[in-house]
Amino acid sequence: MAMIDIENLTVAYGQGETTVQIVKGVTFQVAEGESFGLVGESGCGKSTILGALAGRNRQWTGNMRIAGEAIGAQRSRGQLARQQMVFQDPFGSIHPRHTIGRTLLEPLEIHGIGDRQERIEKALTDVGLPLAFRYRYPHQLSGGQRQRVAIARALILKPRILLLDEPTSALDVSIQAEILNLLKDLREREKLTYVLVSHDLAVVAHLCDHVAVMQHGTFVEIADRQQLVDGRIAHPYTRMLRDGSRGYVAAKMQ
Repeated sequence: MAMIDIENLTVAYGQGETTVQIVKGVTFQVAEGESFGLVGESGCGKSTILGALAGRNRQWTGNMRIAGEAIGAQRSRGQLARQQMVFQDPFGSIHPRHTIGRTLLEPLEIHGIGDRQERIEKALTDVGLPLAFRYRYPHQLSGGQRQRVAIARALILKPRILLLDEPTSALDVSIQAEILNLLKDLREREKLTYVLVSHDLAVVAHLCDHVAVMQHGTFVEIADRQQLVDGRIAHPYTRMLRDGSRGYVAAKMQ
């Protein structure tokens, strides 16, 4: 079953002559348990697609189905909880004056979910953080630890889909691999479906089964991991991205 089924998704801002199309009629499917990558330069529309999937952006047209259910611009809390986002900047996405425990408690309160202390403890354990971290503040954590908190917050509602918006680009290179491996383990253990946005083909290749290459709001090519490994790609832009990180991509795909 397709966990995500998108047909002719278009996102535009403005009206009349000032209308600007950011995403131009993209179509794709993501199977249950699959990790699907969106790669391309900044401004190509990758994060805009995530925003539409997450329900953060309502200015879209087309057809969207999540877990077989047709989704519109207006969504119920249950529909919103089904997919959760992890953002690029773990410091900017976490309230600086809230403890980690308070940060993890907030989505449970919003959605009226019980068993709150148990869920907080499980979320921290799932991302490899000590339970005592619930009493700390974001400035007391490293960048990698903050991103683990952001992942824990996304997991605490027990979603079926994680939408990952450049989840390692703000981290030191030495920490990036830890977070990528954590995400890989979580996907396998919790049977999650991922949509991962990145400008880095090597990061996408490390986690994703299929990769859509975006340019100017459209998909120029969709390839699977083996096609990227073998170089069996058709579009010059995809080839340019692959050539620019060939050694690192090959290493990540081993």
